[in-house]
Amino acid sequence: MAMVCLTDFEKYAKEHLSKTAWDYFSAGADECCTRDDNLLAYKRICLRPRVLRDVSESDTRTTVQGTEFSFPVGISPSAYHCLAWHEGETATARAAEALSTCYITSTTSTCSVEEIVAAAPNGYRWFQMVVYQDRRLTEQIVRRVEALGYKALVLTVDMPYLGKRHNNIRNQFKLPPHLQFKNFNGLQKQATVDPKTYITSDPSTTWKEVHWLQSITSLPIIIKGILTKEDAVLAVEHGVQGIIVSNHGGRQLDGTLATIDALTEIVDAVKGRIEVYLDGGIRTGSDVLKALALGAKCVFIGRPVVWGLVYKGQEGVREVLQILKDEFRLAMTLSGCRNVAEINRNLIQFSKL
Repeated sequence: MAMVCLTDFEKYAKEHLSKTAWDYFSAGADECCTRDDNLLAYKRICLRPRVLRDVSESDTRTTVQGTEFSFPVGISPSAYHCLAWHEGETATARAAEALSTCYITSTTSTCSVEEIVAAAPNGYRWFQMVVYQDRRLTEQIVRRVEALGYKALVLTVDMPYLGKRHNNIRNQFKLPPHLQFKNFNGLQKQATVDPKTYITSDPSTTWKEVHWLQSITSLPIIIKGILTKEDAVLAVEHGVQGIIVSNHGGRQLDGTLATIDALTEIVDAVKGRIEVYLDGGIRTGSDVLKALALGAKCVFIGRPVVWGLVYKGQEGVREVLQILKDEFRLAMTLSGCRNVAEINRNLIQFSKL
């Protein structure tokens, strides 16, 4: 079967994953309203294309934190890639390297950061993390990824507790015994530790911990999980280098804004002082175009990467990224834009329905 669009990969993954694994990756919190609205929100946004603009040549390249990407789509952090494909995160990393874009490695990856770097030595990577109650453990991880050449830390701030994901509870989901949180091997006995120890942050974490992180690393800090202008302003005031507008794929607090709906107020609050990115709900190249028109510097995708892994490992993820790149180029030129610098809010009209 020819894989034409990202929903083709979704259908394939649902047919080939076990029910428990599919439920894990597709899960949203509570009634899944936010998970679903992340997608539906894009359908409420209309494009206002310009014509007769000479789009015989086009350029999808952009820069993020001073580094050139081949197109403005990166890979969000997500856990347990070995559930989807035996090579797991190493396959994901190689695909990102092949497309010259960013891969944000999850703390709870099923391949170690060392394995990931070895698999894609020329790849551009950020590292997703939380602040643990054990600050020494947090610092150890930070120093480890810094030494391995990771280019930024992505601090997840929306997980003081784990969201209620109904099917995961019904399935009593847990990582199969042959898989591990490899970044923690040797640090604690795997069998005796509640997985939530590694997944959620210290609930007492505040903005003070941002300053603490800045005191132990020279890496840029990107805050992931901001949905309001108030927190965006605080992020700027605390000297972070970027924001990922994110609701955790709708897996944490149900009933929040779709990320594309939250984007504009955050971009306006930041006023260009730091870069703003977005994840959640990206399924087509026109979705990417809409996010950039509303002020995102770059977007990140999560579940579609897992679907690509299920389909064909590294090659499947590469295909997912290539389809998005091709669709983005087409949407951009059909809208009259020759490069990302020409994309702006004049392209956007919100549906009155």
